[in-house]
Amino acid sequence: MARILGFPRRGAAPRGSAALAAFLRGFSMEVMPRTAAKIPDFRAVLPEGTRIYIAHVDGTPIGDMVSTARRLRAEGFPVMPHVPARVVATKARLADWLARYADAGVSEALLLAGGVSELRGELHHSMHLLETGLFDAHGFTRLHVAGHPEGNRDIAPDGSDTALMEALRWKAAFGARTDARMAIVTQFGFESAPMIDWAQRLRAEGIGLPVHIGVAGPAKLQTLVKFAMSCGVGPSMRVLTRRAADVSRLLLPFTPLDILTDLAEYRAANPGFNIEAVHFFPLGGITATGAFVDEHGRAVGGAAAYA
Repeated sequence: MARILGFPRRGAAPRGSAALAAFLRGFSMEVMPRTAAKIPDFRAVLPEGTRIYIAHVDGTPIGDMVSTARRLRAEGFPVMPHVPARVVATKARLADWLARYADAGVSEALLLAGGVSELRGELHHSMHLLETGLFDAHGFTRLHVAGHPEGNRDIAPDGSDTALMEALRWKAAFGARTDARMAIVTQFGFESAPMIDWAQRLRAEGIGLPVHIGVAGPAKLQTLVKFAMSCGVGPSMRVLTRRAADVSRLLLPFTPLDILTDLAEYRAANPGFNIEAVHFFPLGGITATGAFVDEHGRAVGGAAAYA
């Protein structure tokens, strides 16, 4: 199950093309305003209806976020901007941001703490954001929250996931009493087994929110290592270190094909599996990730197989 990402098995036949194509239906992708600006028209890169998340890095002007959202909506894509609690900081600013997004045709958001250590106002985490009631007031109909299959050192420095599970349980309860559609979107990782174990743990804990699993798109190994270290990726980093130790493979393209095939085959064999979609972090470029999904998502039924 936990094979090294990007390492094809010698002598093995192609695995799970139909299951993989089905698993890629409804995939999403994450961009930033500056990376989105490099794509002249997303309709040439992604299939119609692909949900595009817009990451809000601390220091990014809200005007850049909103203009990117407006542009992507005009090209026909559902848009889900990040709303980081510690960056927005205050209820008044949150109300202003949501009004701007709503005016741009946005009705979805990813709520998260924001990866900022200092507290700048009364909003500290995604639960504070949910409790404001402002998303409902501004017509937001889909709200996603963050998940961390390999833990989150900012929240639990000791590596325990007790606090993380309690927070997700609270959010699942909130989702049960709101009209908004909710789901968990996760940090990226490099092994399938920890993802499957974590998803099963959610169910055992009574957390019924569907999971959109984070996966890094095709990229150079050096690029993945840099982002993995900065994003706090946990035990699955060993996949990258093993790859780096093999000089013969050091410069080869690194793709998520094996990890996605593992997850796809597991879901095909377990119809109640709560990982319902794939969320791509295009660390090697938006175009490269779009081409990867195009290649493997069209294995069954043409473009509709993954739109």
